[in-house]
Amino acid sequence: MSTLELQEVVKHYRSGGETVRAADGVSLTTAPGEVVALYGPSGSGKTTLLLLAAGLLAPDAGDVRFGGRSVARLSREAGAQYRRSLGFVFQTFHLMPGVPAIDNATLKLLADGLSPARARKQATTWLARLGLAERAHHPPERLSMGERQRVAIARALANDPQLILADEPTGNLDSVRSHQTLGMLARLCRERAVAMLLVTHDPDAAGFADRVFDLRDGRLAQRAGHLGATAVEQPASEGAAPA
Repeated sequence: MSTLELQEVVKHYRSGGETVRAADGVSLTTAPGEVVALYGPSGSGKTTLLLLAAGLLAPDAGDVRFGGRSVARLSREAGAQYRRSLGFVFQTFHLMPGVPAIDNATLKLLADGLSPARARKQATTWLARLGLAERAHHPPERLSMGERQRVAIARALANDPQLILADEPTGNLDSVRSHQTLGMLARLCRERAVAMLLVTHDPDAAGFADRVFDLRDGRLAQRAGHLGATAVEQPASEGAAPA
């Protein structure tokens, strides 16, 4: 199974005449089936680390590797293929307006060359698992913020990703939906031996992780005594209030 490795990664920015140290010698390895949380306040560099892991940013120094290959050194074609293998849950939804949830959820699958029929079948399974079976034909404009977030999560998971990168994946969900969704994600990772790098500033969300790292001033510090996730996935209820 492939692992994600960050090796002494450095990423600095210039802002207002000052140097922002988003990543300042970060080293981290995720094991298959493991959920690793990056915990810290907004602006601490958490999202930058996800973008580095996805190959959407190149490090100033150090290396990001997945499956033994340097992500930053991949060709354009290989880099695009690598990113298609990821399940990236963005902080913003990036859903197409006016397009039904089912079709939004199939976008990655169609890009991978699946037939529309097969793509819809896989996406339908994930929408149902996330409690959206009855909302599958509604466009984003007719969905609540929480429902839009769950459509984005279904799209990220529909292609059975090799690695999940989640940027505040439950930021728009109520506490019940958040617990259900994080439990499902954690269980999925363990069942399929897929690692997840979870960015959050929510202590409850961090509680689903096997390891939690605080990120401040571009440096990681692992929390001592973290017991890891113990929650079990609960099926989403179609009768629950939209979230």
